[in-house]
Amino acid sequence: MQTSEQQYLDLLQEILDNGIYKDDRTGTGTYSLFGRQIRFDLSEGFPLLTTKKVFLKGIIHELLWFLNGESNIKYLVDNNVHIWDDWPYRFYQEKLRKDGKTPLSQPEFIQKIKESDEFAKQWGELGPVYGVQWRHWKTPDGKEIDQIANLIQNITSNPNSRRLIVSAWNVADIEDMAKAGLPPCHTIFQFYVVNNKLSCQLYQRSADVFLGVPFNIASYSLLLMMIAQVTGLKPGEFVHTFGDVHIYKNHIDQVKEQLSRDIRPFPQMSINPNVTSIFEFTFEDFTLNNYNPHPPIKAPVAV
Repeated sequence: MQTSEQQYLDLLQEILDNGIYKDDRTGTGTYSLFGRQIRFDLSEGFPLLTTKKVFLKGIIHELLWFLNGESNIKYLVDNNVHIWDDWPYRFYQEKLRKDGKTPLSQPEFIQKIKESDEFAKQWGELGPVYGVQWRHWKTPDGKEIDQIANLIQNITSNPNSRRLIVSAWNVADIEDMAKAGLPPCHTIFQFYVVNNKLSCQLYQRSADVFLGVPFNIASYSLLLMMIAQVTGLKPGEFVHTFGDVHIYKNHIDQVKEQLSRDIRPFPQMSINPNVTSIFEFTFEDFTLNNYNPHPPIKAPVAV
């Protein structure tokens, strides 16, 4: 069984060869398949793709943002991470035009988010997206559930549980998430403990395989390593299960370029061993070693 980057490349190739053309919400068009799975044994290295350079800084900051329970892009913008900019800017643009006003350009909008807490509070909010659901899931009686804190406690106290699950798919909040953000693509993940090893399986309902999936692989593998560390376990496997896997039609040339490249060994990720709480990690606690990727391949994001 393949447990390396080749699985990811094989998925790209399968979609190129057999994907069915489908229209989509963004109006871009995709080639799509349904129901696939790839897996990574973390003892073989940290699965940061090597056939193109992946933006690790963005992955780490986004994950810390999720774990902090945040939903405003200001933290990301302040750290020069712009992977979520397009959605609130689209919402801002539509709202101002509807009101007969001229919106700022996107670079001006992002600069204003950085400079003004008040502007960021008004326009940088994505709604109850990932971090909110992970840390502040609202109950019918108005209380909040911290799914991450509960997960850590349950892994420690009851490692054989089959309920080591975190869900971002809160049906009651989907409409609010869609206003300025995006309903969760990576919807639910489950942990599994055996032989002192912690594994994680993610279900992703919608997967932009060229642009988004490399981020998701690295992000959830890193989360797995972090949770393993704070619960005294060793990292096992990251299992990535997909619903709709697709390549956008304006990514085809980029995919072909990536498929033409040779695979290189995965790097190693070192985590500060002194951190014992999942909520105390900082960007400086992570060190990537021996990463030797091919150059990045740029492609437009479908919004």
